[in-house]
Amino acid sequence: MELQALPSRIGQVRRIVSAQLRYWHMDSLIDRASLGVTELLSNVHRHARPDKTCTVEMELQLDRLKVSVRDHDPRLPVVADAGPLATCGRGLAMVAAMSESWGAVPDGESGKVVWFTLPTPSATAPASWDRRPLLTAGERADRRFAEVALVEHTTEGHRPEPAPARSAVPG
Repeated sequence: MELQALPSRIGQVRRIVSAQLRYWHMDSLIDRASLGVTELLSNVHRHARPDKTCTVEMELQLDRLKVSVRDHDPRLPVVADAGPLATCGRGLAMVAAMSESWGAVPDGESGKVVWFTLPTPSATAPASWDRRPLLTAGERADRRFAEVALVEHTTEGHRPEPAPARSAVPG
């Protein structure tokens, strides 16, 4: 999404990032992704020239989330060594501390891209919508599903009617 890196827009971008991560079922990444995108957009607001126009991109890769901010200022950011009483200068250090990796690369003649990555939730714990029944050791696949049969009840003078089908699927 393209935007002006103004304080009022930064909050909107945080909400959009949160909503997208919820849609992707990656709620555990919301806080860190929101913090990272806030810091990168704050840097554009504070330092970018000639304008504050930038583009935020979120890319879901195989095992990580990549968030990048592209602006029109070719100067690459520098991690500052903020003193204990400094009121600014810690943003990139926070991004570096909370992310898996981060970086900045020139983007053509007049711009740059600053990005960070976060590891996605473990592939060993699938989301609840992706869980499938598993066989236990020694359980045969053909025993997992019972045959469905119609049961007929007969009484004198009445036509037999089939009972509802029933399944004995475990679980």
